Amino acid sequence: MAKEKISADQLISVIISGIEDVKGKEINILDLREIENTVCDYFIICEGTSNTQVNAIVNSIQKKVSKELKDHPWHTEGVDNAEWILIDYVNVVVHVFQKHVREFYDIESLWGDAKTTVIETSY
Repeated sequence: MAKEKISADQLISVIISGIEDVKGKEINILDLREIENTVCDYFIICEGTSNTQVNAIVNSIQKKVSKELKDHPWHTEGVDNAEWILIDYVNVVVHVFQKHVREFYDIESLWGDAKTTVIETSY
């Protein structure tokens, strides 16, 4: 049985939902498709207020994607210190930061040519 292809839009929607379930903050989607030589199509960037919340966001994303889309990340890194965890779903890469680390690395500025979508949250 062939695995059904999951669209980037489906994956992004489920990832955002997973972030919102545990009240992840400052959610941005960077569309990298118009930029040459990128490693993926989208970055999703958000932040948590502590190591515990960063881990909770990552766990929520992975559980929700696994349950709803039957997909698993190709690679995950940064889990040990939980200041910046990267979840690689190949064409969508999720960055979950603590606020001070996000400000230090400022990925949004590094990828300033990307079309950015800010996700409004109600909490």
